[in-house]
Amino acid sequence: MRSGRENYLAINWNNFVDPLVTVCYIQYGPVCHWTIYFEERRSAIPKNYRVNDQITAQSVLVVDDKGNQLGQLTIDKALEMAVEKGLDLVEVAPSANPPVCRFLNYGKFRYEATRKEREARKASRVKSNNSVREVRMKTRIGDHDREAKTRLVKRLLSEGSKVRVSVMFRGREVQHPQIGMALLKNVAEDLQEDALLEKAPSFEGRFLAMILAPSPSLKNNKNNRETESAKT
Repeated sequence: MRSGRENYLAINWNNFVDPLVTVCYIQYGPVCHWTIYFEERRSAIPKNYRVNDQITAQSVLVVDDKGNQLGQLTIDKALEMAVEKGLDLVEVAPSANPPVCRFLNYGKFRYEATRKEREARKASRVKSNNSVREVRMKTRIGDHDREAKTRLVKRLLSEGSKVRVSVMFRGREVQHPQIGMALLKNVAEDLQEDALLEKAPSFEGRFLAMILAPSPSLKNNKNNRETESAKT
């Protein structure tokens, strides 16, 4: 396993599934036969559906709770059938003509939708922890400010994020890349026990940047803290 210093020395210092339906296609056949195609895709879960008496259309295309297509019915007939089944009539594709409705246990559906949304948010938080954060410096930064930026980089690494450390060049400063290289070198040296170099310094426009990732020891410390926190 390579240490942060070995990485540093290697551098020559000179990157929903909605339980109902999210897309509805209605294809009309040669004799006005119709077929509904449901396609599930990840998107934000709709917050509100028209249910039962909230549906304003006079006639609707109906899909039962088994997914069978019942054809075009008057809203009164569709509501009557929903009551007989002990289910709700939910308008799942309001923009279709006529709208598409489905027999559902709406309370159960909303519970499942809320659960899926909560899981999606949790997954999003995990993803953000694995994202690349950025800390920028200027070529004229003082030692005190550079040390503060370095501490910020370490904190982000300790949270599990990768960090893009960049130096911004203005005007003719770009003619002196060694200044930015020296700054990045100092940061790498200060963090040699906490970071691995994932991407060596390179120019991206007027920015000289490198990407650091948490070292195995830093990850272990983070996991140990989380374990201790879970016990308390």
